[in-house]
Amino acid sequence: MIEKMKPIVERLMYEGYIKNKKVAEALLKVPRHEFVPEDLKEYAYIDSPLEIGFGQTISAIHMVAMMCDILDLKEGQKVLEVGTGCGYHAAVTAELVGKDGLVVTVERFPELAKRAEKTLRRLGYDNVIVICGDGTLGYEPLAPYDRIYVTAAGPKVPRPLIEQLKDGGKLLIPVGRYVQHLILIEKKDGKIIEKDFGEVSFVPLVGEEGWKDY
Repeated sequence: MIEKMKPIVERLMYEGYIKNKKVAEALLKVPRHEFVPEDLKEYAYIDSPLEIGFGQTISAIHMVAMMCDILDLKEGQKVLEVGTGCGYHAAVTAELVGKDGLVVTVERFPELAKRAEKTLRRLGYDNVIVICGDGTLGYEPLAPYDRIYVTAAGPKVPRPLIEQLKDGGKLLIPVGRYVQHLILIEKKDGKIIEKDFGEVSFVPLVGEEGWKDY
């Protein structure tokens, strides 16, 4: 089934969603069908979000590709993911940071966290640590991080995530409720630089530093 990813990756490179060849290679290595519910496996290689339970989704392939590309992930980096979901995005990130890198991913739904961890372990992603908790607070014990990304849209950029980002690091997060924008934050010499990558559509980011009315 993973062969079905090739034409999608080729299209995403042609359309400019993927500029880094390593992102394309990572997408081709991760079996997306292993991360979706059994009854949706036939749709695993359609470039669209899919329901995974608890009102959450696995992001569309182009969005995972775009986020990985924007973050400029490199081997050996320590990355924090907020919103594990099914674990697919973490697996792609794990391919990019390599065995010497580390992906720390936080999921607020215990069942999703357990399911994702089981899948990631079965597929050999030993460089991923799954934490069940409030991702809007980051994960202080393993901070600081070279890269941080959030797979849900919040009302603002959570302050703990900025604090846990290394100087020279990058943070990518969707911000907004009805109209969301993908925002890249770079921390340089203690200063914050923002860049807007346009409108996106994500599930809401719920937590102490996120939305509280969902």
